[in-house]
Amino acid sequence: MFTLGMRESSQSSVYLQFLSAPELEALLHCSYTGSISLTWNSIFETTSTALQLQNQPALGLCFSFLQQEINPHSCLDVASFAEAFGIIKLLDHAEDYILRQFQKVARTPKFKDLPARTLFKYLNSFSLCVPSELVVFRAVVDWIQAKPKRRLKLAKELMKTIHFPLMTFKEFKEVQALKLWSNHSLQELYEAIFDDFCSNEIETQTKCRIYLPKESLVLSGGDQISEDLGTRSISKDLWFGNSLRNHMGIKKAMEWRRLGEMPQPARFSHEVAVIQGQLYLLGGKKYYGTGDTLNSFFRYDPLENTWEELRSMQQARSSFSVVVFESKLFAIGGKCHPDYIETVEQYCPTANSWSFCCSLDLPLGGHVARVFAGQIFVSGGLNDDYDCLSSMFSYDPDKGSTYLENMTRPRALHCMEAMGDFLYVAGGLSQTDSASIVDMLACEMYNPKEDSWTCFSPLPVPHVGAGSAVLEGKFYVLGGYSQEDYSDTKMVHRYDPAAQLWENMGKMPGPNNDLKACVLSLPEHLRLCPE
Repeated sequence: MFTLGMRESSQSSVYLQFLSAPELEALLHCSYTGSISLTWNSIFETTSTALQLQNQPALGLCFSFLQQEINPHSCLDVASFAEAFGIIKLLDHAEDYILRQFQKVARTPKFKDLPARTLFKYLNSFSLCVPSELVVFRAVVDWIQAKPKRRLKLAKELMKTIHFPLMTFKEFKEVQALKLWSNHSLQELYEAIFDDFCSNEIETQTKCRIYLPKESLVLSGGDQISEDLGTRSISKDLWFGNSLRNHMGIKKAMEWRRLGEMPQPARFSHEVAVIQGQLYLLGGKKYYGTGDTLNSFFRYDPLENTWEELRSMQQARSSFSVVVFESKLFAIGGKCHPDYIETVEQYCPTANSWSFCCSLDLPLGGHVARVFAGQIFVSGGLNDDYDCLSSMFSYDPDKGSTYLENMTRPRALHCMEAMGDFLYVAGGLSQTDSASIVDMLACEMYNPKEDSWTCFSPLPVPHVGAGSAVLEGKFYVLGGYSQEDYSDTKMVHRYDPAAQLWENMGKMPGPNNDLKACVLSLPEHLRLCPE
């Protein structure tokens, strides 16, 4: 018998520690009472030995190390190792990383040593994520020029994986400047590429690079105004973003597909959350009257494509916020007509029960709560006098609120999401010194370590009452409306923190006001054959 323990050092090295295991001693080449550090210099040898001995505890730690510590310089080695030993799960993880981080991986020296068949597999994958076709072109050229005598014969087939019509004129100038074209044998290939880039054919103009993300944006409910501005309609539809598409120039778009319907009734100003891959839907309003606020609560299982009704909240809520914190779900504040409320209640999934916890300091609605760095942060909102607030505070279910540095402007019905080291705040409405309500285009991000705010690129159009989510390191703001002219915003914008700019991702698929968005893993049969 033996035991294994794992701890992580400041250098992120994983240690195996054991008591009395001759087999494990042989595996790890050390004494019974010692410990060794699993580093990139030893991990593959250690893992292969553990595979030969079928030592499952050691294998588990080795696989955990490989998955947690993978980086652009090591991922190709991990994929090659996993393929050689038939470790399917590890291979999927490594290749998923390569395809998502292709731009960084292609800059590493090991990329130039890829076998041709592996390179073609990555370039032709629908999961290849690149910001532009120039990234693919540079990767192909670097790979060819590493061993030109052997690889020039593959240039024609490799160039077919690049969608040249999607390049801007500035990007294509780099293609034209390539010294490789001075090779006489490539003149015909260059002319074909130039013709492809300049083509005005309809088929060429509709070209796009389709990227299938690992997870999907899922939209639920919401309402919208009719074209004649005379009526509003409420939705019970669910939509999901099946793919991301880079079109010609800088144009981008999302392909939306209908996922199905939420349980009755249709609703808006509700909330959603995801726990262990399942979607939780709660509260909101079913119409615009005084008794239309809901406390109902449902759970959606994407694997079974089924809904289950759960224990209702103790208090009906709309324009509230929900977070998942310490394995529980918290419904924070909101509005129960005619008043905003300060109550907070928590849901325990194992007991299927709700209980009240420490209330907010004041009634609050139209705010946003998010979990970040082990704390619940709450920004902005409207108080009982319908004043916009600039407050930012951390909320503890047992101790209540601790106020932090205010936002630079009051804000409500906005979006807030955590990315990297910051909380990003965008959209919503604000209030001037003369008490006028205006659209809020300015955006800012909060640094919890310094308790400070910094502005970032403003939104191009108003997004009041929009949905938001973070998908693969980008901040999506979906739909909403303009408070100033009451027009619907039927667009999706996403913020790329690396490029520090907002991208237009095309039109919304359905109702766009007071909807909710989340990120959910959907099984292949739903992605390919939605209802």
